[in-house]
Amino acid sequence: QVQLVESGGGLVQPGGSLRLSCAARGKIFSFYTMGWYRQAPGKQRDLVASLTTGGNTNYVDSVKGRFTISRDNAKNTLYLQMNSLKPEDTAVYYCNKVDPWGVWGQGTQVTVSS
Repeated sequence: QVQLVESGGGLVQPGGSLRLSCAARGKIFSFYTMGWYRQAPGKQRDLVASLTTGGNTNYVDSVKGRFTISRDNAKNTLYLQMNSLKPEDTAVYYCNKVDPWGVWGQGTQVTVSS
């Protein structure tokens, strides 16, 4: 069974940066198209960035040019570099397969506020 552990969130001022990490046990990330999701209070969980097995990336328009998804195969870890953060990026961030496994990690809280 897969276990996903997200980390790296925190409180940051608008315009700041954070780097999120997601470690996995039980699955090898490089075998799957992986994604970062986020869920703001009162809203559904949405996919914001994805990375295919071949290294192709895709982003929702609201984060294009600001977020970068990447993967370290040796560490079996997925990353999300977030720059130029905005208050509307405030959410709990999760990683999972693009066609999600039925198990989710605890997520990592990102709060963008002055």
